[in-house]
Amino acid sequence: MPKGYVIARVDIHDREAYARYAEAASRAIAAHGGRPLARGGRYEALEGNARARNVVLEFDSYDAARAYYHSAEYQAAKALREGAADMEMVLVEGA
Repeated sequence: MPKGYVIARVDIHDREAYARYAEAASRAIAAHGGRPLARGGRYEALEGNARARNVVLEFDSYDAARAYYHSAEYQAAKALREGAADMEMVLVEGA
């Protein structure tokens, strides 16, 4: 079964509020079997516009990744991020 990947590109405006979000999101990721492959770290814009923080999460399946995003745990975490960051997030099916 193909894995599911959640990919987020983030510009943080309020580090304290974002830290609260990240802590709650980490609990939701773990509860849904997700594994962080990249969380922050060095980056380089090779083409197009980049954001300052990049996150790649791996789940056992597309459906598991989708369930994580729509879970009550993640939605509560997402509410903590309100106004703290601009984010683009996609769900991708992969190998």
